[in-house]
Amino acid sequence: MAFEAKLDYVVIDRSKQSEFESLLPIEIGMFGGSGNYDPTLVENPIEVKVFTPYGAPSDNFIVGTVKGRSFAFLARHGRSHTIPPHMINYRANIWGMKALGVKRIISPAACGSLQPDKIKLGEFVIADQIFDRTFGTRKDTFFEGGTIAHVGFAEPFCPELRKIAFETAQELGFKAHDKGTYVCINGPRFSTRAESMFYHNQGWDVIGMTAYPEAALAREAGICFVNISMPTDYDVHGEEVVSHELVLKTMASNIERVRKLTFAMIDKIPKSPSCECQTAMKGGIF
Repeated sequence: MAFEAKLDYVVIDRSKQSEFESLLPIEIGMFGGSGNYDPTLVENPIEVKVFTPYGAPSDNFIVGTVKGRSFAFLARHGRSHTIPPHMINYRANIWGMKALGVKRIISPAACGSLQPDKIKLGEFVIADQIFDRTFGTRKDTFFEGGTIAHVGFAEPFCPELRKIAFETAQELGFKAHDKGTYVCINGPRFSTRAESMFYHNQGWDVIGMTAYPEAALAREAGICFVNISMPTDYDVHGEEVVSHELVLKTMASNIERVRKLTFAMIDKIPKSPSCECQTAMKGGIF
């Protein structure tokens, strides 16, 4: 089974202590990415500082309820967007979610379209595969000595959550792609033309900087994880080459659609999973 993460020490407003405890364990979590730092969908929000064996998460968690389900929100880059993708403490973020009890994580993220003829700006891509190009520089496992573990990762994203995300997008009238390969580069720089053309020629679909190692760590932690990519640029394939300013500008004009999709997904997520994400470490620990 997956490792245990115990909520040993938190900092919280004392007047909110009993309310916080009544929410535990939290059912569903969400990472807010570039341009998506506002957890306004959380009802009766409580800010919680979680301490982890891996250091500080990106920010304090905002916990509460959404459509009657207990919910935790974390700004992946910090609420003021001060943490670049290669410096995010991914292990602390996932461990914090696990310690709060989270079993499902929704992860919307800005990305670039590598196939502009097929995937347009503002559309959603519910990725089913990931290609890691972070070159081993990021801590991508909780098992670094003593216990040996090898997690199965052939299907890196939760099939149940992917289905819910795609069907919900269709119900809302949003253009969405039910699968796609997400290329994760280390950042903070964007790709060279040669690199981007290589990814394009491989037939891969979107490019970003955060889905890995989030997905791998979530799998080790026994948490269902879905990536919802929204292209904000065409990388180097359009008339305007990608820049951080362009990413934030496009995301700002589409952020309401991201919120509508993630909010509408909440009450469609079943209490008990039909996937194997939460038991993926069974047989994987030696």
